[in-house]
Amino acid sequence: MFEDGPIRPLLAAARERVPAIELFDAHTHIGANDPDGFTCTREELLAGLAQAGDAHSAVFPMHEPDGYSAANDTVITAAAESGGVLSAYCRLDPRADPLGEAQRCLDAGAAGIKLHPRAEDFPLDTPELEPVFALADERGLPVLVHAGRGIPALGRHALAVTERHPGLRLILAHCGICDLAWIWEAAPDHPNLFFDTAWWAPTDLLALFAMVPPGQIVFASDAPYGTPAFAAALHLRYAIQAGLTDDQIRLVFGEQMRGILAGQKPVDAGPAPGAGALADDPLLDRLHTFLIAAIVLMFNGIEPTEQLALATLSCKVADDSAQAEVCAAVLDLIEARERAGRDGRPERFVPGMPMIVAAAGVARTPDVPLPGHS
Repeated sequence: MFEDGPIRPLLAAARERVPAIELFDAHTHIGANDPDGFTCTREELLAGLAQAGDAHSAVFPMHEPDGYSAANDTVITAAAESGGVLSAYCRLDPRADPLGEAQRCLDAGAAGIKLHPRAEDFPLDTPELEPVFALADERGLPVLVHAGRGIPALGRHALAVTERHPGLRLILAHCGICDLAWIWEAAPDHPNLFFDTAWWAPTDLLALFAMVPPGQIVFASDAPYGTPAFAAALHLRYAIQAGLTDDQIRLVFGEQMRGILAGQKPVDAGPAPGAGALADDPLLDRLHTFLIAAIVLMFNGIEPTEQLALATLSCKVADDSAQAEVCAAVLDLIEARERAGRDGRPERFVPGMPMIVAAAGVARTPDVPLPGHS
């Protein structure tokens, strides 16, 4: 996982703003064979959780092109040896006896199920999954489904699954971005549908916190793609900016997921706050636009020299302006990125991208205290 040291002061400031958060990360991985080049060991994950403030997490295998039985066993063993820090989910391929593998893994200590329609190339209404959903319904299990990039929309099937199986807890990963444009409106009528925050784009995360009831959102980092501390630092800022109460934030960032894994009925934390607290500042919008343009290039292995130069120029506001503090923090993160070496991510990524993602997040959360300020 990448070095997130420059981000941790943001996490400390957010924790000071909302005390007594006991982090539970709903979406982490371990594995060494994913074709995308990312890897994560049990030791690396545990270290990342510790750096986030003794966080706990759900964990499941990364993509394993040769099958999941051995990888599931590795995850179950890792959880059993973690002293309660990790909760294992088994990952299923609908073409490889998913019900049998689910029953085997649950009997061995797994606490939930992971499905990845993109990696394993299947729709959510695949007939072979119906008995798996029935099993999860019977046992009140969480079923986490990839709902991010690279797949067609799956929201209609997700709603149908939650209606047929009210006992399961279906978690759409990555803010459910493939369907977020409309599914937020259906969420309150499907209380066993959840969304995890394992995503990077500030606008998507702010939309999630503003439009989906907080009791149906669970914190997630997507480690090793993000670190738990990095995700917590930024996602807490988005939740605060969107107007969630302290109690709602504590629920999202740990209490709800712990309760689900304990077999408890999910907590209804009231309606979504709506978009009223989201910031609307034309100068910071300019800055955010240039930072997002830089991130897109960095995802594609291109050094964003011009875009970061424009972002830097966008920070040249007057010292006494309302935007000055935010712009100073963004400049600090751009400079931290310039000092970053190869950060453990695959070579196709330009080094230091997490610092620019954090800068974009700070630009979109101007009402949230920064380190050293109240």
